[in-house]
Amino acid sequence: MATFGQKHLIKCRCVLPQFKNSPDSKQHRFVVFSEVIEDITKQKYSQCNNCGLVHKVIDICTSEIMQGKESMGSIMSIEDIKIGMNQGLIGVLERHQCDLPTWEHARYVVENKRWGDIVILTNDNEDDDKVIKYVRILGETLFKVDSHTRKDVIGD
Repeated sequence: MATFGQKHLIKCRCVLPQFKNSPDSKQHRFVVFSEVIEDITKQKYSQCNNCGLVHKVIDICTSEIMQGKESMGSIMSIEDIKIGMNQGLIGVLERHQCDLPTWEHARYVVENKRWGDIVILTNDNEDDDKVIKYVRILGETLFKVDSHTRKDVIGD
């Protein structure tokens, strides 16, 4: 069975406070993590990190706003994910102040024994360079934190 995990953006109807009075105010987007099994995205619920509205994530980059739902007790939290996770990996994710989708990605790698997969902890842009710091999960209790730099050049 072909399965993979994917971080992706979901669009909410809210606008970030700093853009409320802007003539070009764009709708807020937030990151979620989804599992895809045999080309079908596993349905889940996620909460907008700006306004708190609950979204039913139905596909990559696609959600439906749950009208009248401002919270759901069944939405996973970082504290929920920590239960049963290796203390070393918890320490790495906490030190880098990772968001919920990153915790979900790490849990997905461990639960599916996708040894060797990486989970991005941070990324920075410096001129044309993109620098990422990641943890490579090599086994239940074996992890390697490393970084990688690549050039982001468009055209020649």
